[in-house]
Amino acid sequence: MNIRVALIGDYRASAVAHQAIPPAVQFAAKSLSLHVTADWIATPEIQQHNMADYDAIWVVPGSPYLNDAGVFETIRWAREHHKPFLGSCGGFQYAVVEYARNALGWEDAAHAETDKQGRWVIAPLACSLVEQRGTVTFEPGSRIAQAYGALESDEGYHCNFGVNPEFSAALATQNLKITSWDLEGDVRGVELTDHPFFVATLFQSERAALQNRLSPLVVAWLQAAASLKP
Repeated sequence: MNIRVALIGDYRASAVAHQAIPPAVQFAAKSLSLHVTADWIATPEIQQHNMADYDAIWVVPGSPYLNDAGVFETIRWAREHHKPFLGSCGGFQYAVVEYARNALGWEDAAHAETDKQGRWVIAPLACSLVEQRGTVTFEPGSRIAQAYGALESDEGYHCNFGVNPEFSAALATQNLKITSWDLEGDVRGVELTDHPFFVATLFQSERAALQNRLSPLVVAWLQAAASLKP
């Protein structure tokens, strides 16, 4: 089966996650016996592509993006059109802001990295997670837990921003569910219950590919894309 996926983000050869993503996709594709074509789309070029041409969308790390508005528009389209979606690091942060603005109606929902005013649902982390690792735990029965076949994992990060604890409970009042935390209880992953596959994590599961290991979330994302293929 042929699968075509869009990788949304501004490529930087020096970014560890960007080095990991192409092999992560190919390792996952091989494990599923899929032929996957991955188009890396720089954010200023988003409008030149029809997202309906893709079987799945991944908003990759690397915020702030050169075209933030285009990234938010892409996430909203994937959410509303039930397109398999994966977000990691910056993709996680922007997915949370998009949901707060357009699903919860928080028009002032903001990201502290790029917005000077508003309701900072994404705020500076108490401790930087740039090139850090840590244990994350998963909600039993969640998509993330099912993908890993486990209730915890050791994962890598490269970020300074995450979900503002002041808003975490309010964010999870409808179809968005918090399903991953660090050992201090801070939010590390979310998913939608009314979507075929919409998962976003602050950690970068794709880094497993740099150790020649499968990323369970990339596998699950491609499985979702294949299951919806006509």
